[in-house]
Amino acid sequence: MQNIQKNVKDTIKFEGVGLSYDNGPDILKDISFEIHQGEFYFLTGPSGAGKTSLLSLIYLMRRPTSGRVMIYGNDTNTATREVLTSIRSRIGVVFQDYHLLPHLSVFDNVALPLRVIGEDEAGINHKVTELLNWVGIKNHSVTPPTLSGGQQQTVAIARAVINRPQILLADEPTGNVDDKMAAKLLYLFIELNKRGTSVIFATHNQSMIEKYDYPRLHIRDGKVKVVNSRYLYMDEI
Repeated sequence: MQNIQKNVKDTIKFEGVGLSYDNGPDILKDISFEIHQGEFYFLTGPSGAGKTSLLSLIYLMRRPTSGRVMIYGNDTNTATREVLTSIRSRIGVVFQDYHLLPHLSVFDNVALPLRVIGEDEAGINHKVTELLNWVGIKNHSVTPPTLSGGQQQTVAIARAVINRPQILLADEPTGNVDDKMAAKLLYLFIELNKRGTSVIFATHNQSMIEKYDYPRLHIRDGKVKVVNSRYLYMDEI
């Protein structure tokens, strides 16, 4: 990958990061942590704690007010546009509000990341068809507005994982689907993680957290605590 530093141990590294909006109070305060390639973290915390804000710093939608966000050894505050574009190409994101293109079919929404990188249409057709069938979306020609919220979220997840990103960020990705589909989609994230993708999975689903022995980044009062236990304690909620 051009201009991205090689052999960097820390995929994502926060160094004293703070974030505020429009000179308001800090949403995030003096946050420091690091995530290595191939690790899986749940991102937890009460509503409004700053989970979405933290993810937005990693996928380069925002820049920190203070401190540094390092991705593959590159300071995102000072990196060139070319380097930032290269970093973004390694990141898959599942947004709370889907961000699907309403005028494109389900198939074309999921195919978009593969077309951006220039994959041939035969390969695109095979990969997209297989994945959409696996997640239970049978009609690939419909547009997103004709689908339920849960189906739209499922399509958004398929789009985020179709090109096997090296970093996968998920903002409440199973919040609009039933428990059976949530388990199936989480399995997809876990399989990607086993193949080397670093995953940060924001969720309020305590039963899901307790089922899988992954560490957590827990946000409270603008601070992040790395919790290695799968269990929440009352003073953390």
